Amino acid sequence: MNADAQTPATSLGGYRKFWAARFGVAPFLPMSRAEMDVLGWDSCDVVIVTGDAYVDHPGFGMAVIGRVLESQGFRVGIIAQPDWHSAEPFKVLGRPNLFWGVTAGNMDSMVNRYTAHRKIRSDDAYTPGNVAGRRPDRAAIVYSQRCREAFGDVPVILGGIEASLRRVAHYDYWSDQVRRSVVVDAKCDLLLYGNAERAIVEIAHRLARREPVRQITDVRGTAFVRRSDDASRQDWFEVDQSTVDLHLGVSGTPTPPRNRTVIRLPSFEQVKRDPALYAHASRVLHQETNPGNARALVQAHGTGASAKEVWVNPPPIPLTTAEMDRVFDLPYARSPHPAYADATGRHDGATKIPAWEMMRFSVNIMRGCFGGCTFCSITLHEGRTIQSRSEPSILREIACIGERVTGFTGVISDLGGPTANMYRMGCKSASVAAACRKPSCVYPAICHHLDTDHRPLIALYRSARSAPGISKILIGSGVRYDLATLSTDYVRELVQHHVGGYLKIAPEHTQPGPLGMMMKPGIDSYDRFRALFERFSSEAGKKQFLIPYFIAAHPGTTDEDMLHLALWLKQNGIKPDQVQTFYPSPMTLATAMYHSHLNPLHRVLPDSPPVDIVRGDRQRRLHKAFLRYHDPTNWPLLRAALQDMGRVDLIGPGKHRLVPAR
Repeated sequence: MNADAQTPATSLGGYRKFWAARFGVAPFLPMSRAEMDVLGWDSCDVVIVTGDAYVDHPGFGMAVIGRVLESQGFRVGIIAQPDWHSAEPFKVLGRPNLFWGVTAGNMDSMVNRYTAHRKIRSDDAYTPGNVAGRRPDRAAIVYSQRCREAFGDVPVILGGIEASLRRVAHYDYWSDQVRRSVVVDAKCDLLLYGNAERAIVEIAHRLARREPVRQITDVRGTAFVRRSDDASRQDWFEVDQSTVDLHLGVSGTPTPPRNRTVIRLPSFEQVKRDPALYAHASRVLHQETNPGNARALVQAHGTGASAKEVWVNPPPIPLTTAEMDRVFDLPYARSPHPAYADATGRHDGATKIPAWEMMRFSVNIMRGCFGGCTFCSITLHEGRTIQSRSEPSILREIACIGERVTGFTGVISDLGGPTANMYRMGCKSASVAAACRKPSCVYPAICHHLDTDHRPLIALYRSARSAPGISKILIGSGVRYDLATLSTDYVRELVQHHVGGYLKIAPEHTQPGPLGMMMKPGIDSYDRFRALFERFSSEAGKKQFLIPYFIAAHPGTTDEDMLHLALWLKQNGIKPDQVQTFYPSPMTLATAMYHSHLNPLHRVLPDSPPVDIVRGDRQRRLHKAFLRYHDPTNWPLLRAALQDMGRVDLIGPGKHRLVPAR
């Protein structure tokens, strides 16, 4: 172990259970005092406030954290989608003994409510009846404030993807400005970023031992406002962010121990004022995301007497396979809470929760993604280390679905995760993995240290589809096609047994400029996968189709790039139905490009070339219209654009033209 290695993480099973374990397992975590009475509880140790309807299923964050804490012996209650206009609904379960757990839900509340064109959505898949408006904008902040108003002396622990993506100063697309860290705005005691099982268990046990929350500053995967009297931080080595790209100390100069080093990011005021500093800070943050070598970060907010410093500890240690199994083997009811059922006990019509309907017959086999796509927030939240479950655990969940989930017909809708085919993949060398700072294991080419063996996944597919009561295993997660083409056996297995007529895949674009900014492989990788897909479909005597996904208006994309993509689509007979316009979600590298017009994939220098940015409703609509070239409602906009681009040769009749003259 290196001299500066972090202290080994305590296993999820390494704690003595809290005394309240004597109450046993709740059929559902209670949402009312009446349910608490039935369980024999006089109080809750932890109350989780969430922006989603409560579904007791491992695909819902509040259920995972709640059940994990329950397995440690704590009594956990749920307040789901409370009316946030006053603090009264937050008092329904009484005062939590240990802490509030606050999350905006499985989705960022702003992404959940607004489209890429900043229009208000009319639906919410995580709400009964698909009804919009059941959670506030910036729910993490609002819920935290109401918890303070309800019981101000109870610690507030903030988590979930909304918190993860706002742990430092960040560009906010909806207000078009840089906002402060949510730690400052929410006034939470601790923020947990990423998958938080390990951190929340440690914090719960320490609070149960009556350790003051203000002293809990050494947990990985947490952020907090650093106290001026925090003696534990006074002997740390502070590194200025401007030196990070210079690789100081590699020529024999002694470097401070990593586990006692903190990088000072430019302050909130600096990154708000200077987009170049924002881009550089984003680059530094992304370089410090490997649990094996990441250093702590600190960022000042404010000046003078009111100044605060947000401290971000290194990322959490990923869960082992045994720990992943432990989390997914917990006694989930695998159903929405009975409070959402109609008079007959069914979850239908006005009580149906679309997100639950989508995932009720799916199985999550892994976490994380080492793809590093610049527009994606998965790696910022779940990390780049693949955390896989064991095959027996996955098969147990499949059996559980068959036994307990109403309406199951023998078809598993997905066996995947953030991607379909990174199961049990990772670096061949532990020492290389611990030292690596590359943002992607597969771009610009697949790293020779990466183990891309698909055989464990093939074996899992075969075991799953031969399980009792299973008639079909479908793969609904997106396939990483550049990895898949390395194993023709995997592609054959996938295409001949696990495609229900259509398979979604995400080339995102065809042109090198946008693909480089996305860190996506060239279109030739897609062509190789398509050839294999068509070959194995033909061998199986099946008529199957690829559904490719593309992004419009991504940073680095010109009008000419979109025109070439539209021509490629028409040449290949592809008429996209649903298309995605780039959405600048907080803290991603692509969002840093969008805000700063600079590319943080490289060192940000005074003479760094600018990045083409698609701003303004008209140009964003135009880029989307190129993807939907076949839609007559887009033809007037496309005709005008083609005339401006000097491409009137593409207007008129004929298969080589893009749009008709009328």
